[in-house]
Amino acid sequence: MTKRDVNENQANEQAAALTKGSVETISAAELAAKLALGRPLRIKLGMDPTAPDLHLGHSLTLKKLRDFQDAGHTVIFLVGDFTAMIGDPTGRSETRKPLSREQIERNAETYRTQAFKILDRERTEVRFNSEWMNELGVRRLIEIAAKVSVARLLERDDFEKRLAAQEPLFLHELLYPVIQGYDSVALEADLEIGGTDQKFNMLVGRELQRHFGQTPQAVMTVPLLEGLDGVRKMSKSYGNYVGLTDKPEDMYGKLMSAPDKLMVRYYELLTKATPEEIAAVKSGGLHPMEAKKRLARAIVTEYHGARAADRAEQYFESKHQRREIPASTQVYRIAEDLWICELMKQLQFTPSTSEARRLVSQGAVRVDGRTITDVNFRFVPGEHKVLEVGKRRVARIEP
Repeated sequence: MTKRDVNENQANEQAAALTKGSVETISAAELAAKLALGRPLRIKLGMDPTAPDLHLGHSLTLKKLRDFQDAGHTVIFLVGDFTAMIGDPTGRSETRKPLSREQIERNAETYRTQAFKILDRERTEVRFNSEWMNELGVRRLIEIAAKVSVARLLERDDFEKRLAAQEPLFLHELLYPVIQGYDSVALEADLEIGGTDQKFNMLVGRELQRHFGQTPQAVMTVPLLEGLDGVRKMSKSYGNYVGLTDKPEDMYGKLMSAPDKLMVRYYELLTKATPEEIAAVKSGGLHPMEAKKRLARAIVTEYHGARAADRAEQYFESKHQRREIPASTQVYRIAEDLWICELMKQLQFTPSTSEARRLVSQGAVRVDGRTITDVNFRFVPGEHKVLEVGKRRVARIEP
């Protein structure tokens, strides 16, 4: 066997190990060929700072990047400060509102801090796509846009759906995947990693690299994590997220509020649980409450340490399982079930039902220790006992 054969075999083995847990790689053979070059690869992850917090959904991509760093490769953490001014249309049924420069800069700073909870700072190159986009000029942007056909852009599923529903689709939104793709050219990326919803944009990057004489980047997609509502993907805008910088008690409590049907999924994607442990969760051999506690403890330990996880668990058991609400908590009485938003208004916990809706959607409202995300939820006296809004507004409700 020749030295080249040995290198190719090693590259194939490394590619197989690094793609483990991903949804799709385009293509594994191309990735192996890049690994066989024997140099550190440039691995790109782009994130628009559209919200101040990274969450557990982002951790799936960040952990995959860390796998590459541990194998000796360089991660380019691209903060999309320029594209954030457009707003990523991915998965949107309406045009996303652009952010101000001040919001973008504030969010970008927190992104960098939070990303290093997972990434190796020494092997991470932090870049901003405004570096090249601000200098590009209209003429150059038109030249780049000329490399991608409108028909190709309209293949995007969400663009097709909006047109079919006669929803407005604006020109700047069509430019978004073009600009994201050009980022790969500017960075000379060997591989781009993102959620499955980013596949189209990442493939545009491959096309543009070809046009500009570069070897096309490989593309790897990772799973999208369902949020605490068990329906939509985890997102700050949906209020169904667990932030990487949430306080231990909040992180633990949020995870305990997740529906039972998410337990196996969360164990598989967010923990290092053994196949035997996951099988016990699947079969019901581990009681759902115990399964949630172990999950919450494992995740809090990962981000805050074992002692913080101990305190978070004790806090949850005291407040939510033993219902140790302070004796001084005011008691209110209602005769019949009441819409949660109206109840919050009547208790003067919020000035209006619209503000109450906002708090519910942000995950700031709990009933008997369970986070409520359904704005149509009705509080039933006798069946429900304690309403909490934020950390300081607490009420006992009796029939």
